[in-house]
Amino acid sequence: MKRLLNYFTYGLLVMFVLVGCAKQPTQDMDAAQKALEDAKTVGSAKYTPEDTKKVEDSLTAALDEIKAQDSKFALTRNYDKAKQMLAQAKADAEKLKADIAVKKEEAKKNALAGQGEASTSVKEAKALLAKAPMGKGARADIEALKGDIKGLEDSMPELQKLIESEDYGVAIDKAKAIKEKADGVSSQIKEAMEKVMGKKAGAK
Repeated sequence: MKRLLNYFTYGLLVMFVLVGCAKQPTQDMDAAQKALEDAKTVGSAKYTPEDTKKVEDSLTAALDEIKAQDSKFALTRNYDKAKQMLAQAKADAEKLKADIAVKKEEAKKNALAGQGEASTSVKEAKALLAKAPMGKGARADIEALKGDIKGLEDSMPELQKLIESEDYGVAIDKAKAIKEKADGVSSQIKEAMEKVMGKKAGAK
């Protein structure tokens, strides 16, 4: 009877050990989630949104695996796969954070380059407008183009603020839009000048 009791006690101990070994990997979860949050804090979602989404998906998959194990009978739970997935998500998040500095500097460089190109295009359009013919019937068009250029000049400070606030992606898009519109204004002015020159040549 005593031996049977010992076997029973031993069996219970083994069961408790097995159950204890099959606990949720909470530390691994916390570490992976913190690594992702750290990456987001330095701007991963802004500068590398696709890579950030991949890490988020990996972490979600790991949490889903944990839920799947949670739904099983205690003695059959195995979180080894979940731990591997969490470790990979953590490593990817840490790499993401390390890469942000390079991505951020690259985005800043592109934003500043775009700002320079936009500024040059606006100045060129303004200079062309100053030379535009003010003949009969052209005044209304000239005034409209002046309004366009004024609007572009007024948008330059906003572009500068975007760069200062490190919204480089938005700044790049805005700089591109300003440049394209300024180039369009220049094209209109050149066409008007060519028409006037053509009329003068025909009059001779």
